[in-house]
Amino acid sequence: MKPIERLASAHGIFCSIVQILRSPFLLAVRLYWGWQFTQTGLGKLRHLDKITDFFTSLNIPFPGLNAHFIACLEFVGGILLILGLFSRPISLLLTGSMFVAYWTADHEALFSIFSDPGKFYNADPYTFLFAALLILIFGPGLFSLDALLTRRFQPYMPLPRSEMDAAAS
Repeated sequence: MKPIERLASAHGIFCSIVQILRSPFLLAVRLYWGWQFTQTGLGKLRHLDKITDFFTSLNIPFPGLNAHFIACLEFVGGILLILGLFSRPISLLLTGSMFVAYWTADHEALFSIFSDPGKFYNADPYTFLFAALLILIFGPGLFSLDALLTRRFQPYMPLPRSEMDAAAS
């Protein structure tokens, strides 16, 4: 066997091993950050008056309505992430919420992504945004209610071929 063939074979084996870690990693991300979103949302629900005042100070339109919406989104969205149910749609909403948080509360950090990256990733929304993006892009993994539903309703769900193969196994 030529060295390039050995290298290609080793690479293939390595990728297969790492692929096995994908779903446990996504489960860990969902559990941890789902819990964090749930706790953050619950804290906001318990102190809606303070959140409404904060949103008012940021000139967010309809601060009372938005405070309720964001608190419920984070609380319910966190629970859905933990369960792995409707993971991508809820991750899309949470991602949007975190971008709005950057835009309104950490505007300077958002625009210093290239000039001062430390300011960007030290801002409060960063890790929440990153976790929501991970689930949005990579999905919830095999250890989720979404995967269970996909296996059950696969004939009715138009998914990319690679996801159908993963859900079937």
